[in-house]
Amino acid sequence: MSTFPRPGFLAIELDGAGRDGADITRAVVAAESAGFHAATFTDAPAPGRTNALQRAAFAGPVTRTIALVPEVDSVYTEPFHVSTQLASLDYVSLGRAGWIVAAAESPEAAAAVGRSSVTGAALGQEAAASIEVSRRLWDSWEDDAVIRDVPTGRYIDVDKLHYADFETPAGFAGAGYSVKGPSIIPRPLQGQLPVLVPASLLGEVSAEAVDAVLVSAPTAELLATEVRDVQARVGAGVAIVAELDVVLDTRGQAAGSRVATFDGGRAAFAGSAAGLTDFLASLLAEADGVRLHPASLFVDLEELSRLVLPELRRRGLLRPVVQDGTFRDVLGLERPASRYASATAAPHGAGK
Repeated sequence: MSTFPRPGFLAIELDGAGRDGADITRAVVAAESAGFHAATFTDAPAPGRTNALQRAAFAGPVTRTIALVPEVDSVYTEPFHVSTQLASLDYVSLGRAGWIVAAAESPEAAAAVGRSSVTGAALGQEAAASIEVSRRLWDSWEDDAVIRDVPTGRYIDVDKLHYADFETPAGFAGAGYSVKGPSIIPRPLQGQLPVLVPASLLGEVSAEAVDAVLVSAPTAELLATEVRDVQARVGAGVAIVAELDVVLDTRGQAAGSRVATFDGGRAAFAGSAAGLTDFLASLLAEADGVRLHPASLFVDLEELSRLVLPELRRRGLLRPVVQDGTFRDVLGLERPASRYASATAAPHGAGK
């Protein structure tokens, strides 16, 4: 269960970066220097750009405090590979990894892997199954499974590796599958990576399976109401992260002249840095965190870094950046024991 403390946290989507390594480094270092708690990486196709998980992994060694949270498909990507790649990211980032679960209708992705397109409620079922597989595999190595016993020539204690034994449930809309396990990667540094899902997946994906919910609304005026509604559905044990597009006045250019060319399909704020600061102050009274989607990454990030985050910190509305901490620390989550650990077993399924 989250013990998320006030004040809140801020994440930033780095969608405008990633077509070359220098671009990723510039973006993520600037976001970390500005004091953002997390950087997220969309997996929307873009010419010449590597996928979200690869970009997050690239950012790991060049950062120290900012959490790295890629969007990773849960429908057309094998759950075993999702789990192991995210576990590897947790090692690369020294415990700062998370996972935004993507489950979108995509005939192109389906065709690429020779599957029928998944639609409707089946998307949520695929996401729920992928989350459960990943959580079981992350727990399949106990924390002390690696022993490096030179006299006996043993690297691992096989008694501390466990089968995941997952099978898709009855009524599963897609092609059923099973995952035996164990993982091929030792248990992640965080034990369990924080899992974030869009609110649209709730229902098929249970609140007990996730650590945070991403909440959108058609307009900025409706965003706080939507946050409260989702919070009432999931309870206090899940962090609520509001989604907000941002178009700021910049030196020599008003936000109004830029907003017409930017439509992210989310609640949007267009205006001055001072106005955004006040809006975020009211929003953070309702949500645990906010993820900002800048209209122009490097243009708006400069204004956020120079004017918005310093003022929010001055008002005491942002929690301190966790030095050498984990993404679980940002969310106020304790490190869980493996569900398979024999001596200090957590209840089965309580691996959040």
